[in-house]
Amino acid sequence: MKATKFKITAVLVVIMAIGFSFTTLNKITIKGSDTMVILSQQWAEAYMKKHPETTIQVTGGGSGVGIAALINGSTEIANSSRPIKPAELEKIKAKYNKNSIEIACAKDGLSVFLNKGNTVSELTVEQIGAIFSGKITNWKKVGGADAEIQLYGRESSSGTFEFFKEHVVKTDFSPSCQTLPGTAAIVNAVKKDKYSIGYGGAAYAEDVKDCKVKKDAKSKGVLPTEATVRNKTYPISRYLYMYMKSKPTGETKKFIDWILSSEGQKMIVTVGYFPVK
Repeated sequence: MKATKFKITAVLVVIMAIGFSFTTLNKITIKGSDTMVILSQQWAEAYMKKHPETTIQVTGGGSGVGIAALINGSTEIANSSRPIKPAELEKIKAKYNKNSIEIACAKDGLSVFLNKGNTVSELTVEQIGAIFSGKITNWKKVGGADAEIQLYGRESSSGTFEFFKEHVVKTDFSPSCQTLPGTAAIVNAVKKDKYSIGYGGAAYAEDVKDCKVKKDAKSKGVLPTEATVRNKTYPISRYLYMYMKSKPTGETKKFIDWILSSEGQKMIVTVGYFPVK
């Protein structure tokens, strides 16, 4: 009787080991950009419904956090709303002796959020940069009310922070800019503060007003829509990326191929971003 119990236990252990090995083989980890979290979660959920043998885990933390996790080996895919830096590429090459793979998987019109009660509805890129750098501190200087401008932005580990700093602010952010741990938090703050301004992925613009952005003083103000991002008339647009240490294989390759397929790309618009092509 004891021998029979032992055999049954041994069989169960083997089955559990096989099951564990199987699920581990089909587990995909994704970490990084908070801008991309909602989109990646929806991709993951849709893919897992079609492929229940695959587990996809998605977490945020910021683009820099995701790329750091890729370098130290704790994630398979790093989501990033900015291009990977040369120093980061060198670290991957030095540690793994491989060239990392970059996949542009979506486009984003980086929105400038205004409170719905704000009379200002459009700004030039230069004015937005001057506001976030602290050169312009009162709405009156850009055609609004005589009120102090309240600034909300992302933390420095965010790819959105880096992109906005490089392409719009072009210098250091004002010390008065309150940094928040995600675009949803920025939108929530702007929604409650009539004289505030924030920035972030277009998909998060809910109960706030998208600012029309002008390339320069002579240009027409443009909203971030699929058409304006596609034809590049919206001045603050970017690609969203997935990075891997090497060329994807197996289930990861199947998942990436599905993301870039017409089915995966159609989901982007429902979230509020735009197809890569």
